[in-house]
Amino acid sequence: MKLDNREIFKTLNPNKVWVPVLIGIGIVFLMFYLDPTVNAQTLRGVFDASIWSLLLALVFIFLRDAGYVFRIREITNKHLSWGRAIYVIILWEFASAVTPSIVGGTAVAVFILHKEGIPLGKALAFTMLTAIMDNLFFVLGAPVILYLAQGHIFPESRVLEMRLGNSLEYLFWVSYSLYTLYSLLMALALFYRPRVFKWILLRLFSIRWLKKWKYEANNYGDQIIEASKEFKGKNLKYWLLIIVTTIFIWSSRYFMLNALIAAYESLSLFEHVVIFARQIIMWIVMMISPTPGSSGTAEFFFAQFFNEFLTGYTFVTSILWRMFSYYPYLLLGAIFLPRWIRQVFFKKKD
Repeated sequence: MKLDNREIFKTLNPNKVWVPVLIGIGIVFLMFYLDPTVNAQTLRGVFDASIWSLLLALVFIFLRDAGYVFRIREITNKHLSWGRAIYVIILWEFASAVTPSIVGGTAVAVFILHKEGIPLGKALAFTMLTAIMDNLFFVLGAPVILYLAQGHIFPESRVLEMRLGNSLEYLFWVSYSLYTLYSLLMALALFYRPRVFKWILLRLFSIRWLKKWKYEANNYGDQIIEASKEFKGKNLKYWLLIIVTTIFIWSSRYFMLNALIAAYESLSLFEHVVIFARQIIMWIVMMISPTPGSSGTAEFFFAQFFNEFLTGYTFVTSILWRMFSYYPYLLLGAIFLPRWIRQVFFKKKD
């Protein structure tokens, strides 16, 4: 796998934080201007939150990030120290925050791990494994939580009905099917038959109108074969730790919003389940957003999905949600990136 340092540093650029920030602020001001129910009194509602629920939301954020740090150490067989793992996760989250979700940050993640002293083939394998595990959480966990939500996962929203009709539900299931297919193919390729996967790729890209990408397909097949070697002979403890940690990470990510909403309104256990389930739908919507870090898209759809639980507190909760779960990574990335560059390019590691 060839890494274009110039292209990667275009992504890992602290100046890029202003793009998603300005988009997010612009959407918030637009919502404030267009929604007659939102006024200065609405903004003062931020002080009505339960301080204990807000603290609980912060705890879930800490647990999520701690889970990410623990998982990357386990995946890399503890090649990274705790300090280096924190750097890797912060920069990985920063890269995700400044690029459209649909683009992804695989190349950046491989680059970061490689610069931390992990051989390129292994860096690719570890990055692919994290992506597969995250996708499989969604693929396997979504049906369970959606079943528990008993048909209440798709919100009743006039705005969504006018804009999308019934297409939101179709969009979810089409996206779910594609994620399932992609995840299964990648899992089979990486863990079961990498050479068969490469053979299929080469056959596919031998078709006349796909031939111009055959060289890249051949390289990708070689990368899969090389990456798959890394996981041969791993014991059960290795896989169990990664699977359990992945469930822990995503549960913490979603429970954070449950805690934020509970800061303003009392919720039943079933309502907590529905909120958790709707975040899965939101995740799909945000994954296909063309804006960096789903800026604007996330703020807009938040109101449509969770207004029924928050009513007059929807606007301030959406702002808090992004302030807790998104903007800190832009700030941390801008702070940590210059230090990381000095450490890996101009100094010996700590």
